[in-house]
Amino acid sequence: MTSYDCFIDGQWIPAISGQRVDVLDPATGKTIATIARGGAGEIDAAVCAAQLAGPAWADCAPVMRARMLAAIAKRILAEKDHLARIESLDTGKPLKQAQADAVAASRFFEYYAGVADKVLGTSIPLGADYVDFTVREPLGVTAQIVPWNYPLQIASRGLAPALATGNTVVIKPAELACLSVLELVRICHEEGLPNGVLNVVPGYGHEAGAALASHPGVNLIVFTGSVATGAGVMRAAAEHIVPVLLELGGKSPNIVLGDAELADAAPTILRSAFPNSGQTCSAGSRVLVQRRVHRELADRLAEAARALTVGAGIQDPDIGPLVSAAQRRKVLDYIDIGRAEGAAVLSGGKALPGTDLENGNFVMPTILDNASASMRVHQEEIFGPVLTIVPFDDLEEAVALANGTDYGLVAGIWGRDVGATHWLAQRVKAGQVFINCYGAGGGVELPFGGYKRSGFGREKGLDALLSYTQVKNICVRVALPRA
Repeated sequence: MTSYDCFIDGQWIPAISGQRVDVLDPATGKTIATIARGGAGEIDAAVCAAQLAGPAWADCAPVMRARMLAAIAKRILAEKDHLARIESLDTGKPLKQAQADAVAASRFFEYYAGVADKVLGTSIPLGADYVDFTVREPLGVTAQIVPWNYPLQIASRGLAPALATGNTVVIKPAELACLSVLELVRICHEEGLPNGVLNVVPGYGHEAGAALASHPGVNLIVFTGSVATGAGVMRAAAEHIVPVLLELGGKSPNIVLGDAELADAAPTILRSAFPNSGQTCSAGSRVLVQRRVHRELADRLAEAARALTVGAGIQDPDIGPLVSAAQRRKVLDYIDIGRAEGAAVLSGGKALPGTDLENGNFVMPTILDNASASMRVHQEEIFGPVLTIVPFDDLEEAVALANGTDYGLVAGIWGRDVGATHWLAQRVKAGQVFINCYGAGGGVELPFGGYKRSGFGREKGLDALLSYTQVKNICVRVALPRA
């Protein structure tokens, strides 16, 4: 499809206003599709449909929900190439990254299909006169506000556990990139998901997104995006005393000790910094390196960065375009700030030269060396292909640098001294810590979430079930037999 409407109560319907939004290919600036410009009216209809569908879906036998999720997982995998091509065109990410996202999306449904009938309660011993137990119940209507950088994967990581635990869902995808989410909704519907259980309203964040976050019929808001917008979502949720699950920004470090195996570390560090052109909350965008190996690691990273290919995502380069012209301008401005602050540009530092892609939103992969803790490029989330390098002398300084930002999403630690790496892992304030490896966001099975301004709550893994259910305690007094 090149034209997408809202999906409400099992039907594709245009926006009430009849207005549409163009979706642009970030590599060329050309329109590749249009989406309905949904607003408050469509959000209200979607929430009402989700409320009406809720009781039957919650009462559905868990094994039936499990089978539905398993069927969706299989279908996503069957359409992997189709979904990846759409995601690559829409977001600009390299095709191989989009294919990995499609596989991850399938895995989310497969994983939560396996736990849908294993959401267990507990029994609490109170003596012979009482039987006390807990059950986990769905929250109801969950609002999923999905960002533009990983639309298919992030929609799946919220949708799968929500459905597995008996909740209904209203998704508001980002207007900049949402086509794979709309295709995911099509797949769920074609696989037999009951009408009203899943609804999607595309459109602008300040219209449809704001209406969803403030709707009184919503029982949980799941948001991934910027700190500023996340704060706005929290304020809206507070009006109705609604819980929120927030995954926000990041400025994640890779800490490289002097005894690290640099030949192994450098390629992974580079990959962790530039997934989806660095437009990844959990990207390893800072390198903190012990001074005695600083020069060697910086040279390795710069040489490898200069060898990366840049181009349209559908051509499967190493680095694709940024999602929009505004994002490109922001990244280039940060590079200029880094220069002005005294950082040395070892590679990149400019827009893509040449004329064949002059209308795209490209920035060369950039490494800024000899940064310091006070620099904005070290402190602030740039969300582009920019990696900063900061040297340190001892472990205490490394911890101070790692924890010295507003964020705490992911951290990587590299070194052969087990005692030193574990000492660091215990002291770094981050939701995920990797030692001698780095997974941007980690696998489906690994709980994912942040400290500090990176948000709160956990997605992925079994811990996600805590966010999508509430505990009810039931206490029964057992009548004693009469003598």
